[in-house]
Amino acid sequence: MTHDPRRSERMKASPRYRDGVFVNTRPVGPMARKGAMLSTAVEFVFGGEKRRVPQAPLPSEDPRERWQKQADSGLRATWLGHSTVLLEVDGLRVLTDPVWGLRASPSSIMGPKRFQPAPVAIEQLPPLDAVIVSHDHYDHLCAESVRRLARTDVTFVTSLGVGARLEKFGVNPQRIVELDWWEEVRIGALTLTAAPSQHFSGRGLSDRNTTLWSSFVVRGPRHAVFFSGDTGLTDEYVQIRERLGPFDLVMLEVGAFHPSWGDIHLGPENALKALSLLGGGAFLPVHWGTFNLGLHAWDAPAEELLALIPGGAPLVMPKLGVPTEPVHVEKVTPWWRAIASVELGQPEKNDDGPAAIVAADPVD
Repeated sequence: MTHDPRRSERMKASPRYRDGVFVNTRPVGPMARKGAMLSTAVEFVFGGEKRRVPQAPLPSEDPRERWQKQADSGLRATWLGHSTVLLEVDGLRVLTDPVWGLRASPSSIMGPKRFQPAPVAIEQLPPLDAVIVSHDHYDHLCAESVRRLARTDVTFVTSLGVGARLEKFGVNPQRIVELDWWEEVRIGALTLTAAPSQHFSGRGLSDRNTTLWSSFVVRGPRHAVFFSGDTGLTDEYVQIRERLGPFDLVMLEVGAFHPSWGDIHLGPENALKALSLLGGGAFLPVHWGTFNLGLHAWDAPAEELLALIPGGAPLVMPKLGVPTEPVHVEKVTPWWRAIASVELGQPEKNDDGPAAIVAADPVD
């Protein structure tokens, strides 16, 4: 996969590269090690919470009309599902971990299936200035999505080693920027910086940790955004705050949490701890509401956040496809409860019911 000798040299020169693989700053639990997922895999298939997939489409809106007008504040985010967010930062657009595929899996007929289409198709996105790919797991690096984005001239910014996968999926090598932690690239008025995370990588049984995983910071002249990618709780967030903060918007993963996965996934409680280490900022939860990747109910990340969030914390939880300026958010409307009430056979508790679902490309 690292046929380009320059890529191989950069990987080997990384402080995180040892004995042919990348490592975390501190040792993590067994779930991040090859061959150690069998115990929870059995539980995933045969046990766990039964409400892991919503029984109706989640509320969703078509953002295209609102995208035509620039954000008043200069910072706007549109959650498109899982960890895919269209960021508008000081006049430029950055897309994070683009996944439009039907399944987060190497198979087209097996593996976690997305709950519903994305609010818009890839071809309906506005012109992009950069695409961030935090790491190579299937729910963050979707081959078909990359192939479609590769038809444009957008620049892909990713972690060390992932560039080879992007090339395989059709991205022009000249449009790929691979970064080690603390390295940065300038794109227009934006600076994109790779930063530490605590996770692992691989798309099969034989390539575990052969590419790097990262969080990313997007900083413009007026605003800065932190994107966690996938990670467990790490005190390296203090370094990120000191070197790259403060942040106007913090996007942290909250789904696919489990007691044995604490080193590699945050979950709601640790996400709030991470937010504090990062110095705060408006908090947009990601990595939930799209795929059945955990053993908890599909809405558990949202409900646990509401139960844990301290008074006055700036939580940003828009419906799918709703362009949202963090500075204008005053409170969270629990829109997901419309679906949960139907599932549980209870009257709907809020009047913010489902909007019409806008289908994306049926090919995905």
